[in-house]
Amino acid sequence: MSAHTLSQPQIAPFFPPRRTLMGPGPSDVYPSVLAAGAKPTLGHLDPLFVGMMDEVKILLQYAFQTQNEMTLAVSAPGSAGMEACFVNLVEPGEKVIVCRNGVFGERMRQNVERVGAVAVLVDNEWGTAVDVAAVEAALKANPDAKFLAFVHAETSTGARSDAKTLCALAKQYGCLSIVDAVTSLGGIELRVDEWGIDAIYSGSQKCLSCVPGLSPLSFSPAAVEKIKARKTPVQSWFLDQTLVMGYWSNSQGAKRSYHHTAPVNALYALHEALRLLADEGLEAAWVRHAAMHAELRDGLEKLGIEFVVAAADRLPQLNAVHIPAGVDDAAVRARLLNEYNLEIGAGLGALAGKAWRIGLMGYAARRENIALLLKALGDVLGK
Repeated sequence: MSAHTLSQPQIAPFFPPRRTLMGPGPSDVYPSVLAAGAKPTLGHLDPLFVGMMDEVKILLQYAFQTQNEMTLAVSAPGSAGMEACFVNLVEPGEKVIVCRNGVFGERMRQNVERVGAVAVLVDNEWGTAVDVAAVEAALKANPDAKFLAFVHAETSTGARSDAKTLCALAKQYGCLSIVDAVTSLGGIELRVDEWGIDAIYSGSQKCLSCVPGLSPLSFSPAAVEKIKARKTPVQSWFLDQTLVMGYWSNSQGAKRSYHHTAPVNALYALHEALRLLADEGLEAAWVRHAAMHAELRDGLEKLGIEFVVAAADRLPQLNAVHIPAGVDDAAVRARLLNEYNLEIGAGLGALAGKAWRIGLMGYAARRENIALLLKALGDVLGK
């Protein structure tokens, strides 16, 4: 035996406490989704698992409201879904109009520049929606732009932008649209086909209330044609969707090609989360999120807590609120976590130390969670 063998670690099993997750994600996971993830693991090319993948695709098409054939779940979180859109569609030297009104618009810019493309920025104040007039001005000033990229639901600020109008503008000016729907899918109105969205990505851990680690993705036929017409290879082998689709394709008689070992148990969980969304009904889920937001808003206002975002642009599922004057941000969040097993989120970027982000996403968007939060926050703030 080597004299350099490390000593044997003595580590006990990990037993996480049961938290109430009301931050910007992950959200509370449905009990049946957790149970689904604990089912026996199948091989990723097992015919029974492949049949379940076909159902996941159908359920994703329903959630996105699309008939896009190229609809799937990337085996990685929403950030990889974002990267998959940019590395597959955008080639070096191409111009992309990027709307930046928070952290995740900035991440879009970084993706554009990492593929060697040119980002033309349309900046808006944090906590506001993307300015449609400013976007049109940028499109007019850059007739050679190939894409318009924006965040539908900006997780860092709680602002909702007008995806329907922005995508119509993209079409009008001959651009493909790339849309971040990480926090919007399942929580607010989103209609991929009707609004003409070309590339869209989301995450499993927000309004779908699934375990983290998967990124639903959909490409329109026009986006697929753009990928097929590339003059340069996709810079990421793992995220090259022309390779992945050979695994996700459910064309009649098509043989599944091995690409990577899929996260089998996480996909069981996504299947169950999407099945629950379909059982509730997509529009009913949107209504529930709006109703729970109204209850939370009324309670927060009674505590004297004000929202960052104007009512017209506010996300029901991600509530950014100003931290009251004289209140210690970290101390309040620590007390909520340690004394109430309740998690809310800190501010990001320009809102760091100035705002809390309160999530009402998926399974977390229910009255008992709101009641707990309002009682706990009132107690901690001494109100």
